[in-house]
Amino acid sequence: MVSLSVGTLIWVSLQPLIRLFLCVACGFAITKADIFPIVAARGAGQIMLNITLPNLMFSKIVPAFNSQNISALGPLVVVAFLYEGIGILMSLLIKQFFWVPHRFRYGIIVAGGWGNVGDIPTSVVMSITGSAPFNGTDDQNLSVAYIAAFLLIFCITLFPMGGSRWIAMDYVGPDVENHEVQEMMRLKRKRLMEGWKKFFHWRSRQSQADLETPTETEPNENEKHMHSTAVELRPCTDKQLSFDGAAAGYTETMVPLHSAEAMSSQVTVSAAPTIFQAETLVQPHPLPSFSKGLSADPVQPVPPKDKPSIRKRILVQGIASLRSLLTPASLSIIISFIISVIPPLKALFVPGVPGTNISPAPDGQPPLAFLMNTATFIGAASVPLGLITLGSALARLKVPRNEWKFLPVGSIMWLAVGRMLVMPILGVLICQGLTNVGFIDENNNVLRFVCIFLSCLPTATTQVFLTQVYSGTGSAEHLSAFLIPQYILMFITMTALTAYTLQLLFH
Repeated sequence: MVSLSVGTLIWVSLQPLIRLFLCVACGFAITKADIFPIVAARGAGQIMLNITLPNLMFSKIVPAFNSQNISALGPLVVVAFLYEGIGILMSLLIKQFFWVPHRFRYGIIVAGGWGNVGDIPTSVVMSITGSAPFNGTDDQNLSVAYIAAFLLIFCITLFPMGGSRWIAMDYVGPDVENHEVQEMMRLKRKRLMEGWKKFFHWRSRQSQADLETPTETEPNENEKHMHSTAVELRPCTDKQLSFDGAAAGYTETMVPLHSAEAMSSQVTVSAAPTIFQAETLVQPHPLPSFSKGLSADPVQPVPPKDKPSIRKRILVQGIASLRSLLTPASLSIIISFIISVIPPLKALFVPGVPGTNISPAPDGQPPLAFLMNTATFIGAASVPLGLITLGSALARLKVPRNEWKFLPVGSIMWLAVGRMLVMPILGVLICQGLTNVGFIDENNNVLRFVCIFLSCLPTATTQVFLTQVYSGTGSAEHLSAFLIPQYILMFITMTALTAYTLQLLFH
């Protein structure tokens, strides 16, 4: 085993992050200098997604995989799904205890579940596995091929499986002011605390009752009189949600039973417009007017349209999912895996494939080696171009300098801590556990390094582009506040995780 000093570990871990920072800084600087407009940035992103990235995946997967090591796809897929599932669960827990802007109520789930599995890990992992203590080019190709499995799961879960629909759901329905969301969260916490108090009070009474002998006593005359003259009370909850800027909340009052029954026969006209204002999103016909009282003529319901059959809906959904999967990057990854495990096909691109005998080209290389060389040449631009567009996207995010007191600081910070601190710890524990049970090959250091490293990724910047599309205004104002702390913590946590993982693998 290779023994690495602390200084060497820190330098090996920090060096690729410095290169990543400089590349991102270039995109940030030219965007701030107004020489890289948004049209150019979008064009560069399209070139990266549809040309350079597919070529990079093809040039790395085909020579790296074979029928012997294709079994590594199983652990990669399982770990990828685990990371996304843990991230989604973490976001849901954050939503339960901290308020989130109304237009980001589902976006936080995507921010927690989908990390930046593209340019950032590719840049760092290629740099680390391309030199000692790894085995140079072979391990470098293998590491990028392993990342391709994570990227494939990312594409499948975000698009065909509907992860991106959560972002679209943020912009359905009327807007809700932040102070209304905060008030609802405050009341939710209050009810939660009261529930816990009642639970512990009930538990303490049960424990005390178990220690005492129960005795039955007859009520005295005063108790009988109080019981006969007491008015039966029951809670009446009035829940009102306002979309016109008024504060929303819950009011709970105790009213006599006979008064509640009398009130149930009346209609509170003032609350009707607020309720029906939200319902107009799903009502196919106009609603009755309540401004003139209840004497308005009833509206004749419109017959509902015939819904398509279940078979037709499944077919339409399947076709839509298939179309979203047929992107250049996904197709390149799938085709590359197929070619890599079929020796006669692989021998057309890569020399020295065992068990094959294919006549070489005039230059002594395989017949289609020129295609592999072309893919390698074009793919080399993928990582720098992706990091430049990342810097450009970060430069266009609105930095909330003097607005932090109005932002959901609790959810922002806990999401950053969850993704950049908690997830790496869980990643190490998960990968070590899978290694101990034999699911991950203990001797495959590249596989173990990639699985652990990809647990420490900030939220994918793909969400920025999707949010800009679905918002209708081209902005991603809420997302920026959640991204910035993660990308600041990234340089610290990635360096620490990389150094620890190298020490773990090569101690």
